[in-house]
Amino acid sequence: MGIIVQKFGGTSVATKESRERVIKHIKAELTSGNQVVVVVSAMGRKGDPYATDTLIEHIKQNDNQLQKREMDLLLSCGEIISAATLSSMLNAQGIDNTVLLGGQAGIITNDNFSNAQIKTIHPKRIYEGLKQNKVVIVTGFQGMTDQGDITTLGRGGSDTTATALGVALHADMVDIFTDVNGIMSADPRIVQNPEHLKVVTYDEICHLAYQGAKVIHPRAVEIAMEEQIPIRVRSTFSNDEGTLVTSLTEVKKRTQKSEINERIITGIAHVPNIAQIKVFAKEGQYDLQLKVFNAMAEHKISVDFINVNPIGVVFTVHEEDLDQALKILSNMNYEPQVIRNCAKISIIGAGMAGVPGVMAKIVKALTENDIQILQSADSHTTIWVLVHGENMKKAVSALHQTFFDK
Repeated sequence: MGIIVQKFGGTSVATKESRERVIKHIKAELTSGNQVVVVVSAMGRKGDPYATDTLIEHIKQNDNQLQKREMDLLLSCGEIISAATLSSMLNAQGIDNTVLLGGQAGIITNDNFSNAQIKTIHPKRIYEGLKQNKVVIVTGFQGMTDQGDITTLGRGGSDTTATALGVALHADMVDIFTDVNGIMSADPRIVQNPEHLKVVTYDEICHLAYQGAKVIHPRAVEIAMEEQIPIRVRSTFSNDEGTLVTSLTEVKKRTQKSEINERIITGIAHVPNIAQIKVFAKEGQYDLQLKVFNAMAEHKISVDFINVNPIGVVFTVHEEDLDQALKILSNMNYEPQVIRNCAKISIIGAGMAGVPGVMAKIVKALTENDIQILQSADSHTTIWVLVHGENMKKAVSALHQTFFDK
C-alpha cells in the first residue's frame, strides 16, 4: 500500500457539504488500497467563526496585547476544530480515524512563534495509526518546540505541513486540495479562458507562487522538491486530477512529443501595490549601494527587483513599506525618485532557457498596447517587467495573448 497525504484548505472544510466532498476524496484513496494522512486547515476565511484571520481580529478587538507564544495557542484552535469535526463525520460513515496535533504527529520546530521553522519530524504516531488501518488526521499549520510549546508555521503553514509529512513518510503523492481546479496559466479574474496546466516543474510553480500565484505556498514546494515527492494541486469539488508538480525529467516523460520544449512559457503571474525607488550616488561616491541596502535590512524592509549601476541603485518595496523607506533615505541625505502604484509582471517557463526572441515578444506585446516598461530583469526561467499599476491587467492580458493564444 502506498501513502497519500491529502491537504484540505479552509474553503474545503468550511461547510458540511464541502466536508462531504473531502470524505469522498478520502474514500477514493482508501478504495484504491492506499493509506491516507489528512492535513486540515482552519475552516473558511476571514469573517468565518473559526478562520485564522478571524481569531487574529478577535485579539485585535480585545486590546491586541497577546504575546506571540500565547497567540500561537489561540491560532492552533482553528485547525483543531476542523480536525475534530472531520473526525466525527468520518466516524459516522464507519471510517476509523485518529486525530493528531502537529506536535503529536512529530513535527518539531524552533521557537520562532508565529513563523516557526520545522527542525525535524518523528512520525512514529502517524505510522502507528496507519498500521491500525486508520485515516490519520493531522492539524496543519502547527508544530511543537522541544520544550512542548505549540507553534504555528506562518502563512501557507498547512501546505508546509502536508509536504513536510510527505517527505517524512516517503509518500507516493501529496494532494493539495483547494477551491480551484489546478494551476492556470494566468489569473482567471484577469485573463479570459486561461490554460489549465496539467503538469509543471517544481521550479516553475515556485516562481509562480513567489511572484503572486496563490494556489500553493512556495516553501511547501521547495520541501517536496528536495526529496522529489510529487504534488497534485486539485479541486475539492471535482474529481479531476488537477495539476501535477514534479521534476523536469518527469515532466518530459509525461508530456507527449516533447511539448515541454515547445511550451516556452508556462504561466504569467503578477504582484500589485509595489513602488519603485531610485537612489543616485553623489560624485565620487562608491559605497551608496552598501549603505542603502544595509539600511533597508536593518529596518527589516524587504527589497526586490534590484538593479545596481555605477550611478546608483534601483529597487522596489511594497507600498506599505514605502513611507518608512523614504524616511530612512531622507535621514541619510539622499533624494530618491519614486514611482508609486507599480505592478511586477512575471513571465515564467522552464522552456525559455536559451530560446532567443522571448524578450523581444514581451517588449512588442507591451509596446503595441502603449504600456511603458519601467524596469526589467531576467533569470534562466523568468523574465520580470515593472509597469504602472493601472496597466497591470492590460499587461497580463497582452502577454497571455502573445504566448498562449494559438
